[in-house]
Amino acid sequence: MFAKSIILKTLALAAIALLVWSVAAKPSGAHGPRVTYRVKAYDTLWTIANAHYGGDVRNAIWQIQQANHLNGTTISPGERLLLP
Repeated sequence: MFAKSIILKTLALAAIALLVWSVAAKPSGAHGPRVTYRVKAYDTLWTIANAHYGGDVRNAIWQIQQANHLNGTTISPGERLLLP
């Protein structure tokens, strides 16, 4: 009976600690600062991704599209893109 009470108190304390930690958690900035890119004439998502990312350019294009809520690949000069 006494052990059950200790276990319940320990679980309640752990739950409260987890709740406080989840509310107070902040982003670590581990991915570095976000970069904003201003689209120039004749830029395409392919050329931007190729210049700023290593690896598979198609994956970089997808990441740029997701970060900027783009439905397609059309971009315009002067537009600002967030490069994740």
